[in-house]
Amino acid sequence: MAAPNEKLADSLAILRDLQKNAHVFRWNELSRVHRARLVRNGFLREVIKGWLISSGPEARDGDSTPWYASFPEFCARYCEERFGDEWHLSPEQSILLHAEQTVIPPQVIIHSPKATNHKIPLPFGTSIFDLRQRMPAAGDLTIRDDLRVFTPTAAVIRISEGFFQDYPIETQVVLGSIPDATDVLRRLLEGGHSVVAGRLAAAFRRIGRVDIADEIVVTMRAADYVVRETDPFAGAPTVEAVSESPLAGRMRAMWQTMRERVLRVFPPAPGLPSKKAAFLRRVDDIYRADAYHSLSIEGYLVSDVLIERVRSGNWNPDLNSGDRQSRDALSARGYWQAFQAVKGSVGEIIGGANAGKLVRGAHRAWYRELFQPCVAAGLIPATALAGYRNNAVYLRTSRYVPPRPEAVRDAMTTLFDLLEKEPEPAVRAVLGHWMLGYVHPYPDGNGRMARFLMNAMLASGGYPWSIVLVEDRDKYLAVLDRASIDGDIAPFADFIARCVRIALRRAAA
Repeated sequence: MAAPNEKLADSLAILRDLQKNAHVFRWNELSRVHRARLVRNGFLREVIKGWLISSGPEARDGDSTPWYASFPEFCARYCEERFGDEWHLSPEQSILLHAEQTVIPPQVIIHSPKATNHKIPLPFGTSIFDLRQRMPAAGDLTIRDDLRVFTPTAAVIRISEGFFQDYPIETQVVLGSIPDATDVLRRLLEGGHSVVAGRLAAAFRRIGRVDIADEIVVTMRAADYVVRETDPFAGAPTVEAVSESPLAGRMRAMWQTMRERVLRVFPPAPGLPSKKAAFLRRVDDIYRADAYHSLSIEGYLVSDVLIERVRSGNWNPDLNSGDRQSRDALSARGYWQAFQAVKGSVGEIIGGANAGKLVRGAHRAWYRELFQPCVAAGLIPATALAGYRNNAVYLRTSRYVPPRPEAVRDAMTTLFDLLEKEPEPAVRAVLGHWMLGYVHPYPDGNGRMARFLMNAMLASGGYPWSIVLVEDRDKYLAVLDRASIDGDIAPFADFIARCVRIALRRAAA
């Protein structure tokens, strides 16, 4: 008779073969015995009756990560099961996807002629609502991330006027990606959409696409339609239309709309220090507290004794097996090495170097130092030092999903462009920290790298090194989430400004 571990191994072998093509399954794809065994051991999780998603034994009860990671695939497979190929997302959610808005929505609205106008409750407060609608022309739809969505031009014709106000950044980014007036005009003329034509002409004019705006107005009037331009973005910020990826455009737009809110709450910059050696000595003095809080926020168990051993050079993986095998000790050593590299960058920055330009190259060295001890000990592969991630990542308990891996390099280039051009050190620090986490370019270490980046940017204004306390971890993560999900930078700006004020008082004491 097979032992329990052998039975589980047999079930896992079947799951492995299924996972070559999918991570969302119908019940009937596994036998009752295998299904029950895999659910009991945490390798599968039930979503709704008849549907399962991949999970892992490490996922705790209440952990939303497996669900959010499977959400788009579940929506696609569920809709295909019910509606075949006669379904698509709403025009509003199509716009959000084209604009690289990756937040998991509380509700996905599916249009289909087979729909029953019914809400399907799903885990963690999410749901699908199927809305009975006729299918549009085949040319109006495309596939994105396995989901059937409207093309950008078909979507902008259909979205409501209120959507322009609710999502001005996303809508302007998508409008900016439309190359010319041809497809928009064809749809406007086919449907006789004179009111929509006036709205879109004003919207294109608002983002600087005067050529498209004029073409819409002139052509519609030539077809004997009355067109009156009405700006749907009235009162909303304007996004400069540039020829780049939607994610890059979205990042620039968010930076542009968020920076004033940061400046409103931040204390004035002290200016570059005249006594640079004294400034760097204070950076050295704060290492111990910074290492404790930064590593503890990430879940490492560190102590003053461990930090002192690392700083004094008594950490020796060749002689001490504990140092070689301890994840916490290796991480503490990596933090020390990275801190020294960051301090070197800070020295150049307070000497007058452009902080954004310098960190564009230096951040790679910081990252290598952060994980070199783990690579040397064989805990992670050497390829981890190569830099940016090649896989999707999901943030535990958060509805925010970082960008697709193929978008990361472009996003990081955009981030450093913004840092180089930004004149205000406070904006560089706050938005640089948040935006690095927003892109989440690394498989691990994003939080530590974001706080290093923040302090390098703070130094460019003469602000002292500032610490995010582990006691504030929950609030810190919550305000980061608020910025990433709702686009509201105010709570995070307030939080970092408070950390900086504490550091200023300490430096003045």
